[in-house]
Amino acid sequence: MNSMRGRAYVDIKVEDGGWEMDAGQQPTECSGLYSIAQDIKHAIMESGLARLLVAERHPALRADVLVQIEQTAERDVRIVPGSATAVERETGAIILTAMAYDDGPITLQVTV
Repeated sequence: MNSMRGRAYVDIKVEDGGWEMDAGQQPTECSGLYSIAQDIKHAIMESGLARLLVAERHPALRADVLVQIEQTAERDVRIVPGSATAVERETGAIILTAMAYDDGPITLQVTV
């Protein structure tokens, strides 16, 4: 969502699959790197690639899925092309690092 307050990207903050609420029971906003990471994480989850990685056993095909996850991240216009790296630390836990044009380095974890 676009904001009139000078921040280019403002989102509703999602925690554990639901909106984070403030003391007045209003959705909490996020921007900057948090917003970018949240959008990329959701894109990866919605693509089904994280689940596909868990199901795949062949090393070459697993590497291909990791490349597809990197490409999904790099489709975001705020990410520098070629900067994304996805690594599976353990089964079902992917760590993605990338460089955001305006905000610098970003690291996020996707867990299936």
